[in-house]
Amino acid sequence: MAPPADLAPPPDPPPPAALVPPAADLGVPRRGDGAWRSLRAKDPRGAAESTASPSPAAVPTVPAVPEWRRLRPYYVFRAASAVANALPERVAVPLARRLARMAVPFVGNREMVARHQRRAASTPLDARQLDRAVRGAFGSYGRYWMESLRVPTMDPQRIAAGLSIEGLGQLEAALAAGRGAVLAIPHLGGWEVGGTWFVRQGFPLTVVVEALEPPELFQWFVKLRESFGFTVVPLGMRAGMTLVRALRANQIVALLSDRDIAGGGVEVDFFGERTTLPAGPATLARRMKAPLHPTAIFFHGRGHHVVIRPAVSLEGTVADVTQRMATELEALIRRAPEQWHLFQPNWPSDRENTF
Repeated sequence: MAPPADLAPPPDPPPPAALVPPAADLGVPRRGDGAWRSLRAKDPRGAAESTASPSPAAVPTVPAVPEWRRLRPYYVFRAASAVANALPERVAVPLARRLARMAVPFVGNREMVARHQRRAASTPLDARQLDRAVRGAFGSYGRYWMESLRVPTMDPQRIAAGLSIEGLGQLEAALAAGRGAVLAIPHLGGWEVGGTWFVRQGFPLTVVVEALEPPELFQWFVKLRESFGFTVVPLGMRAGMTLVRALRANQIVALLSDRDIAGGGVEVDFFGERTTLPAGPATLARRMKAPLHPTAIFFHGRGHHVVIRPAVSLEGTVADVTQRMATELEALIRRAPEQWHLFQPNWPSDRENTF
């Protein structure tokens, strides 16, 4: 749920032409090189025509991706959803956690997860503690996916019975004021299951989702989240006005805010290092004079625990507000860093150590 593009600062200018790779670097043969001569020699029109200069239309194109391969992610998630909903509840989540923890030695981003776990830990971690933290993060991520796929068949009463909440009065007061509320949420715990609780308690919830490929998978996820009761807004040029209308209707807008997915965010200090976070939450809250509440939904035993922090001050610039949000998100993540599902580079030093 990244911030809408029209609420973020202007994007960086495109790279200069000198940085665009030549055609050969993209796998497209150029006239005069060996690959091009080979293609001419194989021209089925015959030797006389194959010696002529080819037209631009004759330049070979990248082969189309087979349909089964294009749709493979869609089929994988559909199959995973069917399995998740067929399993008994007492089996599903423990199995997901165990399989995710077992996969740790075989995934390529475990070192990145270790970097984030070191950042979020309250004290330095030795090798054994770090390994436990990384496995815990993967196990938590497995639980997140299992629960998210099972939401349509989960008993709402059991979700409510297993959920506790801090700060609900602040959210109720915000809605009583008639301006709606913006929830800034980290990739932590079971935020989608917690979101269904809000909807069933009568709190209308609007979320932003980024596009996925293939489009069939994106549409399936949109329908899945709509089945939770969410109003789903695809990330794009129209997302900003949709969120504005949601706040004017005194609704809750929830935005994942601990990663600058779309790029073009504002620079903040986050876990002791400079990086960028999305400007959308602060921009939207300031524009609509809506309270901005950092919020987290933790796994707690077999249930969930929601923490709604007091609204951050909207005084100063968007960067000032985003920094206050970042500080609050830090504190929430440090409560349970092993539940932080941030597995991608998020700081400049991460990218320097990736390539």
